[in-house]
Amino acid sequence: MDNANNTKKIEIDRSSFGGSVKAIASKSHAHRLLIAAALSETEELFIECSETSADINATAACMNAMGAEITRVDNGFTVKPISHLNITNNPAHSLEPTQTGEHHNNTIIDAGFNNKNDIVCMDAGESGSTLRFLLPVIGVLGLNAEITTHGRLSARPLSPLYEEMQAKGITLSPQGSNPLTLSGKMSGGTYIIAGNISSQYITGLLLALPLADSDSEVRITGELASRPYVDITLDVLQQAGIVVDEIIPDQEPGSDVTLIFHIKGNQHYKLPSHCIVEGDWSNAAFFLSAGAIAENAVTVRRLNMNSKQGDKAIISLLEKYGADVIINTSMTSSESTNTNVTSGSSKKDESSSGLSDITITPRPLHGIDIDAENIPDLVPILSLVASVAEGTTIIRNIERLRIKESDRVATVIDTLTRLGSDIREENRSLVINGRPSLTGGVVDSYNDHRIAMTAAIAAICCSDPVTIMDPLAVNKSYPGFYDDLQA
Repeated sequence: MDNANNTKKIEIDRSSFGGSVKAIASKSHAHRLLIAAALSETEELFIECSETSADINATAACMNAMGAEITRVDNGFTVKPISHLNITNNPAHSLEPTQTGEHHNNTIIDAGFNNKNDIVCMDAGESGSTLRFLLPVIGVLGLNAEITTHGRLSARPLSPLYEEMQAKGITLSPQGSNPLTLSGKMSGGTYIIAGNISSQYITGLLLALPLADSDSEVRITGELASRPYVDITLDVLQQAGIVVDEIIPDQEPGSDVTLIFHIKGNQHYKLPSHCIVEGDWSNAAFFLSAGAIAENAVTVRRLNMNSKQGDKAIISLLEKYGADVIINTSMTSSESTNTNVTSGSSKKDESSSGLSDITITPRPLHGIDIDAENIPDLVPILSLVASVAEGTTIIRNIERLRIKESDRVATVIDTLTRLGSDIREENRSLVINGRPSLTGGVVDSYNDHRIAMTAAIAAICCSDPVTIMDPLAVNKSYPGFYDDLQA
């Protein structure tokens, strides 16, 4: 790999790839734990989080602007919650987030803005999770806020969350405003959210409404897409002592409500003083997939097989492609479980407690049919695997990819086509005809971390080098990606 620290481009050569890498901390889990910690009545907390990123730091910085004090230390974050500090016009701390998402040890993470004229000013960076999770939280706390965004974030939709908040007492500047401003205090009540747009809206409401002054219901219409992300939220809420009742309603004529979350108001967050962010399946998927297309096996260490993260599905999908998947689960310091997914043999129940090392060994791959409804973030890397699998792969339900950091339907097709893949969009699906190998070439990351990482992994099966323009897009979620790839 040449010029791994070059901000403009890097070139990655095909080489013998294999070995092991430790899973980084889950971005999805970290966002939720940091918000719950900042809202908690616990005096001080430690969130164990081995790695950070630009998106995680954006959430921490916004919570600091709202009155918490979140400090990055060696292996995580210390958190002094909002309830133990004042929501005032505190001067901004001296440190501003770096573009890599890394901070010096023992430093308070701050957005680099002052609060002015009773307006809480914050910067969500390019993090859709930060913005969509925190809008309802800001509203229920009754803060006047000004939120700056970057990249495509201001162009990404906020409806129907936007209209639901307006109906409950919040005044917002027009969608697309940058900065986005909001004022007022959001009340409890009934919120109606379509389930097929973004689970982030639902998570934001679930995080906020326990603090409302009255009971609330979040009514989901249609099918709930990305259900696993909502389950992560519910797990964190339960850990914090928040009660949310899930109700499947009787189907009434003319009603399309399929799910109701009932949330009592005036609850109190009481997160334990020490919480651990689990390993990130979304980012681990890149190295696990590399094992399926490389010449040598790849192991990703310290993943939770009991995780609610939907992208854990990468294991069953790679096995479906034909790869050999072995799960080694630590039970105690002297006991472990070996599970061969392909053969189905296991010495012990793989659901036992402990973290797992997942080893993927290449085998002849074949095309498969994939429903991406609950795993949109896996589509780029699954498309790469399909590009070198014999036969045809169809990836369905891809529409929500259009509102990610890039239009991922377009950018996945463009990136893989430039590298020699036979891929096209057809009937709202991706259709990929596998080839023995790809050619390589020059691609743009489109400032999308998952496109950049997919292109980098693609070099494993390309005859010529892969050059990635704007490679540091990976800092959004995985600043150490190229180091781990090179190691």
